[in-house]
This record gives sequence, structure tokens and C-alpha cells, in this order.
Amino acid sequence: MSRILIAEDEPRIAAFLQKGLKSHGFTTTVADDGVKAAYMARSDDFELLILDLGLPEKHGTQVIEELRGRGEYLPIIILTVIPDIQDKVKILEAGADDYLTKPFSLEELIARIRVQLRHQRSPRIVETTVLQAGDLVLDLRQRSVNFQGKSIELSTREFTLLEMLARQPGQVWTREDILDQVWGYDYDPNSNIVDVYVGYLRKKLGRGLINTVRGMGYRLQV
Repeated sequence: MSRILIAEDEPRIAAFLQKGLKSHGFTTTVADDGVKAAYMARSDDFELLILDLGLPEKHGTQVIEELRGRGEYLPIIILTVIPDIQDKVKILEAGADDYLTKPFSLEELIARIRVQLRHQRSPRIVETTVLQAGDLVLDLRQRSVNFQGKSIELSTREFTLLEMLARQPGQVWTREDILDQVWGYDYDPNSNIVDVYVGYLRKKLGRGLINTVRGMGYRLQV
């Protein structure tokens, strides 16, 4: 039975979530502020975190950054009122895996939870903590990158994208593949977010490392 941590300070919403998730076979625990949420997510055995951004004591974005900074890769689904695309980009860049805007349907939330749990349980365990592809070296534990002997600073999303490409050098990945594995939720297929992040990586690593395969997608060339 999956254990889910609910970080929500509104008792009515927290109770609704607990009742709804229990009816679908999940076990839940509620944290009503950001400090408790960050502590419990680090110290207990949860499989997923449902996180409201507007928490007292510590904002939800700070909770995400703290967990990711400590190497915690617990799936995180955000529940919040997000007014514009820039705010959505910020929470995804911070390391959230998915989001739903309030008001939301329980059915959609359950579906998104199951998607994240499938990703978590899929056979993606890494046998080594270091990936090397030519002059590119990724330390998966430290989340650090070295290219041609130089340390390269990457954001969480940039690192995840580069890690995906580096696992299978030469493999062509479609934009849909990348959206599914890096962003982990149903993103607008017409969005140019993948191209934008490939552009970010090329600025930091040079244009020759990641090739565009016309009409198909991208691959790491070593």
C-alpha cells in the first residue's frame, strides 16, 4: 500500500484528500506547514509528496529546493493556484514532477499519482553513481557535471535532461520521449520547452555535443 505525504494547511482540503486517497487504497499523513513537510519527507518512508505551495513557516518552493538539494528524489505533485506560465516554470525548475491547479478533480489527481508511482517503480535503478560519455562525466550522487575537464553548473532540469541523453549516447530521443521522462507529466506537445532546454545545455557545453536529428529529435554525440 503506497504511503503519501500531504502537505496542506487548509483542514478542509487536507481532509478531502485523505478521504479520497484512502478510498483508492493509499495511506496518507498530513503535514500542515512547510517545515514539517520537509522534515517528514526526508525522514519517513513515503512514496510521493502532494505539496501546496502556500504553506506557513516555509514556502512550498523552498521545500522542493531543500529536498532536491539533499538528493531526495521523492515524486512531488503540486496543488496550487498558479496565475501564469512563469510561476509554472519556476516550480518545475525547482524540481517538482507535476502540478494541478485548484480547484481540481480527485480523479485527475489519482491518475497523476499513479503515473508518478509507475515512473518511480520502473526499472530505472542506476548500478553506478557516475555516467561517462566521451569527455562528459556526470556524478549522479552529487548531481555534478564535468566536461572536457571543466566543472559545469546545471539546473535540476538541465541535469535531468543531460542524464537521459548520456545514458544512451547516440540514441535519438523524440521530444515526446523527453517530455515524458524529464518532465514526467502530460505537457503540451506543441510546447517548445524541450528545444529551450537543449539550447541552455548547448550554451554551457557547446553546440557539438547534442545533435538535432531533423524530424525526429535529439541525441548525445560522443
